[in-house]
Amino acid sequence: MANEKQPNASSVSFLTRFIATGFFSGYSPIASGTAGSFVALLLYFIPGFEQPRTLGIIIAATCIIGTYVSSIMEKKFGDDPSIVVIDEVVGMWISLLFLPKTMLIATLAFFLFRAHDIVKISPARQLEAIPNGFGIMLDDIVAGIYANLSVRIVLLALEFVGVTA
Repeated sequence: MANEKQPNASSVSFLTRFIATGFFSGYSPIASGTAGSFVALLLYFIPGFEQPRTLGIIIAATCIIGTYVSSIMEKKFGDDPSIVVIDEVVGMWISLLFLPKTMLIATLAFFLFRAHDIVKISPARQLEAIPNGFGIMLDDIVAGIYANLSVRIVLLALEFVGVTA
């Protein structure tokens, strides 16, 4: 973002960069957050990945690891560096949690998550200011929750008018 430092990328371990940048999708020259969300969506389509227990465990583990690597990246690159997209990965998965695995729902969740991540409805904007990697992760966790709820509202509205997803 605006307050990014420019250290040598090799000053951070390969594994930390690999995880923090969402398998290097954060290095996308345009829309790195969208690239990270798309990687999360691709992983979601691995058979069985959508199972609530599986996805829940993966989300929890990635939140913990993501906070740790985000903290390292924040110390090296400044506040919420644009290359760090592990938060988008987690937020995208949260937006899909406990929902049926269909292309329509996944697409809807993707666009609604991106919208919520960009707009940052309260308290997401305020959480972003928390230091040590927590703010990086928390605003996208909230955006993922908002997106998940938004998908559910859209599905209810579609069901109300007689359209099945």
